[in-house]
Amino acid sequence: MNWPNDLVNLWLFPQAEEGNIITSSKETTVTSRKPLTSLPLDPDSIPWIPLGPGESFKPLRFMPNGRALLLRLEPGTIVPRHRHLGEVHGWNLSGRRRLIETDEIVGPGMYVFEPAGNVDSWTAVGDEPVVVHIISFGAMEYLGDQGEVLRRDTPASLHDIYLRFCEANGLTPLELK
Repeated sequence: MNWPNDLVNLWLFPQAEEGNIITSSKETTVTSRKPLTSLPLDPDSIPWIPLGPGESFKPLRFMPNGRALLLRLEPGTIVPRHRHLGEVHGWNLSGRRRLIETDEIVGPGMYVFEPAGNVDSWTAVGDEPVVVHIISFGAMEYLGDQGEVLRRDTPASLHDIYLRFCEANGLTPLELK
């Protein structure tokens, strides 16, 4: 046995690729007709797309029930109370934000997990913009004072915002799906 490659091939990944179907002893996964490959992306090639006063985003990837993006808030900008219908992973790249409900400060390099159903709001604090790398699943609902849904963002609605921005600014949209 050629350690560790034979072990990996025989035990950890007992699968064979047959066209567009990857099979294993535990499950069968149907993949796209595109070749399986890494898709590097330079975020500097994507402009900041306005979402509201002091808030903008750079989409990195749109998935059927999720998205990966960079979110930027100018100092003092508040993300109003909202509910996530799927889990959220947020990694602060720069700047600081205050989680309003708990008064916690999240600084550069810190990570925040938000479970599905989480309701929160936060604000950019300090003198520099906060930039957060976010991977989230499901919809996000902005809530009114009585808990009523004021607006709902989904991966599809954010993709539409991206496409409309590109069209309005004469940009060729990247394939982010």
